[in-house]
Amino acid sequence: MVLSVLVLGASGVGHVMVRGLNADVHRVNPFQGLTDRPRDSGGANFLVVGTDRRDKLSSEQREKYRLGGSACDCTDTLMLVHLSADHDRASVVSLPRDSYTRLPAHTDGGSGRRHAAKPAKLNSAFAHGGAPLTVRTVEDMTGIKIDHYLEVDFTSFMRTVDVLGGVPVCTERTLHDSYSGLNLPAGTTNLDGGRALQYVRARHLGDGSDLSRMKRQQHFLASVIEKATDSGVLMNPVKLEKVASTVLDSVRADEGLGSDEMLELGRAMRRFTAASSEFASVPIEDPDHRVRGLGSTVKWDERKAAKLFGALRADRPLAEEKPGKSKAAKRAERAKNAKAAQDRAGRAASVLVGIPPGSIQVHVENGTARSGLGRAVDRELHGTGFTTMGPPDDAQRSDTEYTMIRYDPRWDRSAHALAKALPGAKLVKEADRGPVMLVTVGEKHHRVRQVRVDDPAPGAGATPGGGAVKGDEKVSCA
Repeated sequence: MVLSVLVLGASGVGHVMVRGLNADVHRVNPFQGLTDRPRDSGGANFLVVGTDRRDKLSSEQREKYRLGGSACDCTDTLMLVHLSADHDRASVVSLPRDSYTRLPAHTDGGSGRRHAAKPAKLNSAFAHGGAPLTVRTVEDMTGIKIDHYLEVDFTSFMRTVDVLGGVPVCTERTLHDSYSGLNLPAGTTNLDGGRALQYVRARHLGDGSDLSRMKRQQHFLASVIEKATDSGVLMNPVKLEKVASTVLDSVRADEGLGSDEMLELGRAMRRFTAASSEFASVPIEDPDHRVRGLGSTVKWDERKAAKLFGALRADRPLAEEKPGKSKAAKRAERAKNAKAAQDRAGRAASVLVGIPPGSIQVHVENGTARSGLGRAVDRELHGTGFTTMGPPDDAQRSDTEYTMIRYDPRWDRSAHALAKALPGAKLVKEADRGPVMLVTVGEKHHRVRQVRVDDPAPGAGATPGGGAVKGDEKVSCA
């Protein structure tokens, strides 16, 4: 989002203004110590990283937007942005934060200690080795050389949205997430910085997966590009200076992203619109790949991912141009949509989860004096697909009021999927419990609801000419 504002904005200002704003950028060296890097390819590749830093936010803002707790010093969002060599197309590929990877051997910048290569989730690279290790890990996974690095935190995100006057987002249904505080009505809503942050960070909507969250982030980014290009802000020097100075004051970028580069890109992209962008996600083989010590990770489909990144290296578009549809094709599409609507209606009683219930292990104990209640809940959980572990036990106490789910934080996605099958149950973190969830049945909230797993996300299996979506399509109601 910040990248689109900076690059597009450069087209409307002169050298003096951009050079002055350039001095406000906080610099980082993401390429320090990197060797044996991929070859240069056509176009320019940006790694845009969103961190969970919130130190510049007031206590009131943290409370209002549910940003409690401490930052994990890790990346909350990772996007690979490819600008074509002719500067008329931007391809945005979301990289799941929980992607299973192998961190390259590296030296800790603080302690100087040498670390061997090891399995990890992609978002942990930042904590282990900052920007350089993050760049190196992404380059190893994609085979794409990163030309520029841009780091955005919660503060810079909120300020950018606010200085643009808010960003309109359209949703087909009401969105409510008590964890993030998000509460949006169906239809179009103009989001300010705080509500926009809730929208892109919410992890307890739909199937609760990070893949669904990436869809919302892409949808929002497309709306930002449309707002920035259609509102006239970027062509008004006074407004633009306010936007750029606000953004640049709270981001970190590599030394190579200077005023000359911004001006060159901006001039080339004067006619850039939402239709000039396209969005895709890395193709996924397993959205719940279990790894000892890491818990649930996201495993890429290596063959399809190689095809996707090969297209970027070759500077080819990911989204195919759609020709006009014939009457027969339109009739077939209407019939397909009608059948899909019937399927959705038939499954309306079930709730979508992002992890297959069969991969979630559950042990049930009866915390009430009602004989057979534990067995009934165990049977119903097994019936909706969960892997129940042996016959239920009797809990130490028989006066439990609320049903509780005890879980290891490393399996938090599994726990939240289980909680959707037991609406109202209380989630209780229990370190080192391992993969088996413990359900203590109480007098309240023990009713089991049917759940189902669907495809991780439309476009999650994106391949060139396949799942990639044009930016002007992403702007539509989602």
